[in-house]
Parts: sequence; C-alpha cells; structure tokens
Amino acid sequence: MTPLLSGLRVVEVTAFIAAPLGGMTLAQLGADVIRIDPIGGNIDYRRWPLSQQGSSLYWTGLNKAKRSVALALDKPEGKEIARAIITAQGENAGFLLTNLPASGWMSYEALSQARPDLIMLRLTGNPDGSSAVDYTVNCASGFPMATGRGDGPVNHVLPAWDVAAGLYLATGLLAAERQRRLTGRGQEVTLSLADVMLATVGNLGYVGDVQVNGAVRPPMGNDLYGAYGRDFATGDGRRAMVVAISNRQWRALGKATGLAEKLAMIGPLMGVDMDDEGGRFQARDAIAAVLAPWFAARRLEEIRAAFEGTGVLWGPYQDFGQLVAEDPRCSTANPLFQEVEQPGVGRHLMPGSPLAFGAVPRGDVRPAPRLGEHTDAVLADLLGLSAAEIGRLHDTGVVAGAVEE
Repeated sequence: MTPLLSGLRVVEVTAFIAAPLGGMTLAQLGADVIRIDPIGGNIDYRRWPLSQQGSSLYWTGLNKAKRSVALALDKPEGKEIARAIITAQGENAGFLLTNLPASGWMSYEALSQARPDLIMLRLTGNPDGSSAVDYTVNCASGFPMATGRGDGPVNHVLPAWDVAAGLYLATGLLAAERQRRLTGRGQEVTLSLADVMLATVGNLGYVGDVQVNGAVRPPMGNDLYGAYGRDFATGDGRRAMVVAISNRQWRALGKATGLAEKLAMIGPLMGVDMDDEGGRFQARDAIAAVLAPWFAARRLEEIRAAFEGTGVLWGPYQDFGQLVAEDPRCSTANPLFQEVEQPGVGRHLMPGSPLAFGAVPRGDVRPAPRLGEHTDAVLADLLGLSAAEIGRLHDTGVVAGAVEE
C-alpha cells in the first residue's frame, strides 16, 4: 500500500463486490478503512472460491489492507457502537461507504445529526433505490446480446458493473472530501449500479449509434467492432487474438507474417480502403482467410517469437491456470504482486494497487484481516472504551474478536 491517503479514515458497512472494492481501493492507497460486519460475517463472508480451510478467497481478495470490526448489528447497543465509530471525530474522518439498506440508525439523516459534516457514499441497484445486482443490470445493457455469435445472450463472467461502480465510489468519496475541505460541508453521495451501466453504454457511443444512426451493434463472436481484430487457432491447440487498429499495427502484422503482399490485394478486390480501420473491418473475413493458415501452421511459442519486438498487437488466450503458470505479468516479476501469507488461506500471490506513483513507493501488499481482528483496538483507540467495558461487550455478545479459521 502507498501512503498517499494516510490519515484518512473511512468506515465501510458493505457486502459483495462494488462497495468492498471501493473501500479496498482507498485502503491500498493508505486510507484507514474500517469494515464493520455482523458477528459471524456478512452475506458475502463465505462466498466461493474457498480455500482448503474453508475461507473465502473472494472475501479476502476484496478486503486487503482493511481493519475488521465485528458487532451485533441486530442489537441496539451494537448499532450504537457502529454509529459511534462512523461519526467519531477527527479532521480526516467522518466517511461512510455502504451498499446496504441505509435506513433507520444508518440513514444519512440520522448519522449526520451526530456529525453534520459526514460524507456518506451509498450504492443502490437502480436509480429509484430498488435492488439490482451486476447480472440483472448487465442483462439489460445490450452487451450480452452483442456477445457471442447470435445464438442467444451471453453473460460475461467478469462483474464489470460492480468493478466500475467500486472505482466510481472511491473517486466520488475523494471528490466529496475535497469539497468538504473547501466548504466544511458534508453530504450524501448516491451511485446506482444501473446508472454505471447506462453511463458506460452512452460513453462508448452505443446510445448515440441507436439514436443517430438507427443501428444496433450485432453479435460477431470475437471480432473487434469497427476495426480489425480476430482470434485464430494455433497449431498446438491454443488461440491468439490479433488486433490492428492503427496503420502502423496493420503494416507490422503484414511484415511479421510475411503476408503483406497478399493482404494488400484484398483492398482492390473488395473495393475497400485497407489504410482505413473501417475498410479493414469490412474486409475482416477475407483478411482472416489469409492469416488463418499462418497461425494454424505454428505453435503459440513460435507465434510469440515471430511477433516479439515487431509492433504487432496481439495476445494469447489463457485460462486462469495458464495465466498464473505462464504469464510473467502474473508473478512477482511484476511489482504489482507480492507473495503474502493470508490467514485462513495460506501464502499466495496478492496484488496491491495497480497505480504506480513516481513520487512514492508502492509499499507492501497487506492481507485481508480476520473477521473481527481489530474490534478491541478500534473500541479502545477510537471510542476510548476501557478493557473492562470491552470485556463486558464480549460477554454480552455485542462485539466479537477474531476467530481462528
């Protein structure tokens, strides 16, 4: 983690992907992120994939570098402690990040009474506040209908809207923090998962394409839309993706494969401009017919060697196992990764923040906490509770500390 946000204290009451990712993004930049969970864990605490010991690799992956407090949020005293942690004083405190129902004691109206400059980031499903998750938002986005080859919608396994929403949450909190520094005012900031999807569809031009051109992007397999890009089978049963968006990349592909003259013949034959990405898109099937035998005659490593240093834009298809076993970018050769011991999981590669700042070092990657690991420390240091009072709260089941996995 880097020290850029050192001193900033954010409280997180969340579950699943988007909001925890937002909190982790801040934590890996140095913020003190305190995640509050119910005793025994929230609904995401045991989500797959699991380690051999039964710990969630999903949960630990999304909660690195945070502190964990476990409270009985179904009891009045547990709620009061959570409220006190959220509204605890401090110039760089008073931030709440949540994607859970924010009503009653956890509403902005209630919490801001205790701290008027509170900044609350709240993620909802739909703009009207109703529930939605990545898959129910994604199905309406148009992308599953444009994925595959037209034999039905295809859901992407990447929860793209959750990931984008998490990064929006982190950005939104920092923007609201800056305004508070300038004006002294707190506020509630809301973000809808559906709006993240809609903004992206609009930003990428698909809303405009419908309204201006009356066009709906069709499914076309792995082809790149509007420029040249296609996947090819290799001689050893692998697949490679090749993209040529710029003229320089197009010329590099022809030169590296030795097929430049044959590729140049396609333009006059089809009446398209091969120096234009739209022309190459129109001629994509003819281009693929020329390139496919070249790929089929070579193993993936031969293709890698042929393209090395040529300027060809390409990449191998990999499953998760091949990514970890074969790709040096997914190793400690990449400063993003370190080997870290994660309680309940074991030692494995963990990424830090993908941001690399020239003025500060990356720092060490910190594992996720054990559930409730920091309960006592937060109650003592932040709320000033005595050891006897903390002991009473444990005895009455209001708080819980870490349990060994």
